[in-house]
Amino acid sequence: MGDNMTREELNEEIQNEIFKEEKKESRKKIIKTILKVTGILIILLTLFYTYTTYISTVKIQVREYRIKNSKIPDSFKGTKIIQLSDLHYGSTMGKDEIKKIVKLTNDRKPDIIVFTGDLINKDYDLKIKEQEQLITQLKSMNATLGKYAIFGDEDNEKIATIYNQSDFTILRNEYDLIYKEDNNPILLVGLSSAKKDQNIEKAYSYFKEGNHNINIYTIAILHEPDTVDDILSMYQTDLFLGGHSHNGNIRLPIIHYTPFKINGAKKYDQDYYKIEQSELYISSGLGTKKGIRLFCRPSINFFRISNQ
Repeated sequence: MGDNMTREELNEEIQNEIFKEEKKESRKKIIKTILKVTGILIILLTLFYTYTTYISTVKIQVREYRIKNSKIPDSFKGTKIIQLSDLHYGSTMGKDEIKKIVKLTNDRKPDIIVFTGDLINKDYDLKIKEQEQLITQLKSMNATLGKYAIFGDEDNEKIATIYNQSDFTILRNEYDLIYKEDNNPILLVGLSSAKKDQNIEKAYSYFKEGNHNINIYTIAILHEPDTVDDILSMYQTDLFLGGHSHNGNIRLPIIHYTPFKINGAKKYDQDYYKIEQSELYISSGLGTKKGIRLFCRPSINFFRISNQ
């Protein structure tokens, strides 16, 4: 600093130097804060992606329900039904997950197993070896009164071969009378996907074939749950078991809101609805369509039915 500078000029220069240093330190703090926030966001996004893609998509839960209806015959008291749906093999479900599903199913010793559509992911090229493994696993599922399946919107004739070789009865707009110990059956109705060859009148033809019991306890398995309103406009059904919606894959907790709805499940997409005298249960499915799940784990639905 020159000898000719006045005291005021000297103070001003010192103040400028101090200001520059403070500004430099302030910039450093801002940069550090931005880096910290960016790092935290990256960690949170990584954890979110890992959880929604690799953890919540394969942590299968078993949802247990008790169904009570006076129309259920005494012989069916305590009958156990397992519902599987929307496996989408080749998405987040592979051979290891199939083994878990089989074990979770057989451990509960079901009387009836129903599969409500979409066995293979539509974009997945199923290899012959994988098909053989899938048949072996599905065949090892045990049910004392029968195993049944319907076609979802992504199912094709290759899936029919897999079901047939796995001892599943495919109900293509058909019904079956299920007996247990006596001559009082329940009625199981199976409808194909609304995007396939769905025919409600054909599926419910039991009620048009003579003097049948119009008060028979009736279970309908279907893929798209929004079909329920069309059915109930024609036929009374006690219990509906549906799939397709995956309960939204992403569900906001507490309010149970699903931000992403799909055709066929725009009205009914949650896990349970009471519709007049009928009950509708919708599986959250096992595989995924979009590859992620949030607050909506894959599930096996497990029902115990009784007249008391």
